[in-house]
Amino acid sequence: MRIPGSKSQTIRALLIALAARDVSTIHGALISQDTESCIGILKALGARVDEVGGSTLVVDSTSLVHGGDVDLYTGNSGTTTYLAYGLLGTLGLDSSTLTGDEQMNRRPIGALAEAYGRLGLKTEYLGKTGCLPVRVTGRLCGGQVSIECPTSQYLSSLLLSLPLATAPSHIDVPLLHEKPYVTITLDWLDKQGIKYEDQAGDYSAFNIPGGQAYHAFDCQISGDWSSASFFLVAAAITGGKLRLEGLDLDDSQGDKHVLEMLVSMGCSCQVEADGSLLFSGPGAGLLSGGELDLNSTPDALPVLSVLGVRCKKPLALVNVANARIKETDRIACMAAELGKLGIKVDELPDGLVIHPGTPKGGQMLCGHGDHRIIMALAVLSLIMEGGLTIDDTAAASVTFPGFFKLLDSIKIGKRG
Repeated sequence: MRIPGSKSQTIRALLIALAARDVSTIHGALISQDTESCIGILKALGARVDEVGGSTLVVDSTSLVHGGDVDLYTGNSGTTTYLAYGLLGTLGLDSSTLTGDEQMNRRPIGALAEAYGRLGLKTEYLGKTGCLPVRVTGRLCGGQVSIECPTSQYLSSLLLSLPLATAPSHIDVPLLHEKPYVTITLDWLDKQGIKYEDQAGDYSAFNIPGGQAYHAFDCQISGDWSSASFFLVAAAITGGKLRLEGLDLDDSQGDKHVLEMLVSMGCSCQVEADGSLLFSGPGAGLLSGGELDLNSTPDALPVLSVLGVRCKKPLALVNVANARIKETDRIACMAAELGKLGIKVDELPDGLVIHPGTPKGGQMLCGHGDHRIIMALAVLSLIMEGGLTIDDTAAASVTFPGFFKLLDSIKIGKRG
């Protein structure tokens, strides 16, 4: 099976193509609701985005809107919302109104807005304070700011936008979760020749010269390790074997570490001559269980929760309090849904402990409108007599429109 392109890489590529004010080409882009939301704001800002051959996007940002007021809708995409925020102060707009769907409008943005307030941007809340919708005005000037980042997207936003500020900037980062996603952003800055200083070498402080510029590019997006994790877990819990294509072991995506976690629990993996991965579950045996630190990979919590039912001993997923501020409180939601299946789950402030057991089939579960919860529960159905029913699966298209078709195509495990 071939894994679709990375959402994180695709959205960063689109926003840098916007800022470059030139013509850029993105091959292997993910086409999903989240990336369509990003494409939508590019078009609203005056860029032309053409889809060529299914997964190639050509972005022409040479004639952006100048001045005026622009309404921008980011749907359910937190990546688009947060990463685009500061760029709005570099485009010469009079103002921009930023809003998302109901779920996105509940997610916190106050800390990021406050940080940008010290860097030249003014934020007016049009609803609940600290959340979208907001009106953004002003020009990104640069300066000094300190910001705690329970989501890495706050820091990635500042790193993307501040090279375009009129003056130098300094960022202090006393707290940072999801560090690998910041590495993705820095990789893009490196490829673009953007100057910055990681002052202590640990992402706790950055110096960024202002007055820099992005330039046109032609790039290939590698497969999405977050999407791959669902199929890796599918093979792990069924003892099946999969050949996965399109993934890059050198990519800085954090969720590639899910592969290492699964191997440490008893799975096996080898890299083929063509670069594909041949992955196997532990056959008829059980996974080892134990403890996994998910601070760098919070998006993997829903699907890794599924592993717990097939372990020799309880599986603890820890140091991942940031999973509570995603599209949903994923810790509470996964505890609730697994509990409906008769699985004993201990909910921790920063994670879950899942006890081995046999999930009861024939249950109606709630997907909570969260793509990762929906896909995780679908993977669990592979080992359930009688399967399960999920109340709504439409949200899977946020990041993985072809998920259910691909899941059906691999024909592994028992299916109710």
